[in-house]
Parts: sequence; structure tokens; C-alpha cells
Amino acid sequence: MSKSANLAALLHILLSMPKIELSRVNGDFGFEANDENGHTIKIDSNPESGGQNYGVRPMQLLLMGLGGCSAIDVIHILKKQRQEVKDYKMVINGDREAGKEPSLWKDINIEFHIYGNIDEDKAIKAVELSVNKYCSVAATLEKAGAEIKWQVFVHREG
Repeated sequence: MSKSANLAALLHILLSMPKIELSRVNGDFGFEANDENGHTIKIDSNPESGGQNYGVRPMQLLLMGLGGCSAIDVIHILKKQRQEVKDYKMVINGDREAGKEPSLWKDINIEFHIYGNIDEDKAIKAVELSVNKYCSVAATLEKAGAEIKWQVFVHREG
């Protein structure tokens, strides 16, 4: 491969990689993270570590990412199956390793609350596919040693 082809391949990789910019904006540990589309998330440490409760803790962001990733999958799958999701909610709880640095997520429990005239078997299958096959955040957390458990609650109209 020529030098120009190598450079073109490298440039393509760099341009296609997501870009996040992080800036300190509040006290010692208050940050804003921005993506290439201008979306912003506020991040901070807990007050016990010197934070000012300015934003979400970094480890909570991982659980939020898990929720967002899986929610997109589940709703996408259910729409393909002609299921009409009227509303959707998730509750995510996690326990981290005690007495370790870094303290990774050990156990994660997710409740999927799906509202509408939804076939329960299809909802369960959609969640199973998301958590076990499609959601990259779930796969990342599991590779780091987390065990993800989930339950599905279908709330029918009527």
C-alpha cells in the first residue's frame, strides 16, 4: 500500500471516530462533555470527593448509556414487529465492587416498563436481543465483569 493510501486510510479512521470534548466549567470537578453534534452532558464528582453536585457521576453515565442503548434497540425491534409502544421507562440499579480501585460495576438490574397493547412474548424477546446481542454498552459492561439481569413489565392500555 502506498504512503498516500495509508494516509487516506488513517484520515478516514480519524474522521469517522466519535469526537468528545471535555471542559472544566464549575469548580474543580465540574465538567461539560460535548459531542460533535453539540450535545452536552454535565459531569461532576460526588461532594465527598470535592464535587459540587454540578452533574452526573461518570459511573452513572455508564448506566445511562446502557439504558439509552437498550431502549433504542427494544423500541426499534418492537416497531419492526408492528407493536405500538405508547410509552417506555427503564429503572436501572447497579452495585459496584467494594474496596477496589477502580471499582467496576458488578451487578446491574434493569426493569423495562413498556406501555401499550404490546405482546408480552415479543417484548421479552426484544429485551433479550438487545441485552444479549445488539447493545454495545451491555457487551462492554459484561466484558468488564458486570452481570446484567433484567425484567420486563408490559403495561397494557385499558
